[in-house]
Amino acid sequence: MTGLPVSATMSLEPPGPGQVLVRMRAAALNFADLLMTTGRYQETPPLPFIPGLEGAGEVLAAGPDVALAPGTRVAVQAQGTMAEANLFPAAACHPIPAAMSHEAAAGFLIAYGTSHFALTLRAGLRPGETLAVLGAAGGVGLTAVEIGAALGARVIAVARGEDKLAVARAAGAAVCIDSATCPDLRAALRDLGGVDVVYDPVGDAPGEAAFGALRPGGRFLVIGFAGGKPPALPLNHALVKNIAIHGFYWGGYHKLDPDLLHRDIAALFALYEQGRLHPHVGATLPLDRLAEGYALLESRRSTGKVIVSI
Repeated sequence: MTGLPVSATMSLEPPGPGQVLVRMRAAALNFADLLMTTGRYQETPPLPFIPGLEGAGEVLAAGPDVALAPGTRVAVQAQGTMAEANLFPAAACHPIPAAMSHEAAAGFLIAYGTSHFALTLRAGLRPGETLAVLGAAGGVGLTAVEIGAALGARVIAVARGEDKLAVARAAGAAVCIDSATCPDLRAALRDLGGVDVVYDPVGDAPGEAAFGALRPGGRFLVIGFAGGKPPALPLNHALVKNIAIHGFYWGGYHKLDPDLLHRDIAALFALYEQGRLHPHVGATLPLDRLAEGYALLESRRSTGKVIVSI
């Protein structure tokens, strides 16, 4: 992370049309940030850049014709949230419920948005179906467990170590598999009756194994590659078993279908206000310990979201 500016000791222009100036209070770390530091993310900005893809704070000023009034507490999903203040597109700023803390809001949009959108609109997860979640205690995986259980699915959580499995179990997992002690994930999932939907933010060998446990008509959600590389999925099996493979990149919907994305975000905030979602913050660190936060992600020692207070 050396060489990347993380403090907003910079001169900011007043917000222009469609922009807001936000005083950041907290920002979340995502695996995508790690990929950006080595130029491996699909939308890596040119150096130097301010890291951070999401966060929360208060509007300080708004540009012409922007409805967000100064003082409005917002969650932000845009590049550059690891700063004391920054200019963002107004469309990337979403008012947050009064009961939601900045820390909870900072890591809410991407993780919950990814899981809710992917499970409902892409996979069409139905009550009574079986959902297998890989990396089930991570930032996005844990939200998939929680949302899958809320949708009435039987959730099988796959994670490394009993501490992580306990977090997944508390989020609603009906069955837990410890990847550290499971010699054959595909066989373990098949022994449990197979699965209808696989939610895979890990990729590599675990993704391939879970794919092999899909029932006919199953759906495989490609969410990310925390394991280091994409899974080598056998497309001939997808053909004969009528398996659908859905690639899902939440941020891409800002261009693909922004209205649908905003409706999904509104639905998520409504679920939070109803008390049905409980964001899990695994660690909160000050801004000067940002490198430590990224180390937590890279070593996979974190559960839920890692938040930086600003």
